[in-house]
Amino acid sequence: NYRVVTRRGDALLDMRGRCSAGQKVLACLVIRLALAESFCHECGILALDEPTTNLDQANMESLAAALSDVIRTRMQQRNFQLLLITHDEQFINLLGSREIADDYYVVFKDENGYSRCKPQKMSAFG
Repeated sequence: NYRVVTRRGDALLDMRGRCSAGQKVLACLVIRLALAESFCHECGILALDEPTTNLDQANMESLAAALSDVIRTRMQQRNFQLLLITHDEQFINLLGSREIADDYYVVFKDENGYSRCKPQKMSAFG
């Protein structure tokens, strides 16, 4: 049993009925990340599929910061891999600017209609 609250000064405000759709999505993602960190500490892979859907700019930036913290913590883990599926280039750029990733892969269709992956350096993004 849990509740989502926000802190304003010393007061905690219950967010039920006060959240935008984007804030609800962000709260859900943060809870999922927290559960993954709690129950799967030694898991080697973290997969996120379109995590910025329905997030406004501020919430997307908050998610990028939270995900960056998780990645920095997990970098010490030998088997850690992040699988992030997104069409949001701005989110990728935010993660790249935090110097937590060196490479990313672009998935595209070749001339025969087959899906291919092409490695890219974060420094070349944007």
